[in-house]
Amino acid sequence: MLGEPRILPAPFPSALGRPETPSDALQCCPMQGLHLTADLHGCRCAPHWLLDATALGRACIDTVRAAGLSAVGQLFHTFPATDQGPGGVTATVLLAESHLCVHTWPEQGAVTLDVYVCNFGADHSAKAEALMAAMLALFDPAQVQRHALRRGAPVAAEAAA
Repeated sequence: MLGEPRILPAPFPSALGRPETPSDALQCCPMQGLHLTADLHGCRCAPHWLLDATALGRACIDTVRAAGLSAVGQLFHTFPATDQGPGGVTATVLLAESHLCVHTWPEQGAVTLDVYVCNFGADHSAKAEALMAAMLALFDPAQVQRHALRRGAPVAAEAAA
């Protein structure tokens, strides 16, 4: 039966390098990451970047490697044409650090980008920024709406702010 989540009173095993208690976990070792998004309009790139899943997928893998991140999986899909125009592409690269996801709307010259990195073990924020910059350069948009969200701040720190 599903119910309220429980916090286990037993300590975490310190031999694994984890905090001694659940409350310590919230204060010293929170899940942290950087989530970058961008909405691109008026993309001036070559049309195949918006239409060809294989080409876009290769470019995504190359930019992930160049940014110093680790691809561990991938899925690239081209959507069929509609009355509004050619089908777009979705390219997703699963990273050891989290993910890159790209969606194209060729009939609008538009793209959405999503880059998320977990900072478990190391701060990968600069790599996320480098990956986003490379993807922006690939699509060469006339307009960009960017957002950055720091994720996983400990509850105790948020309450104190």
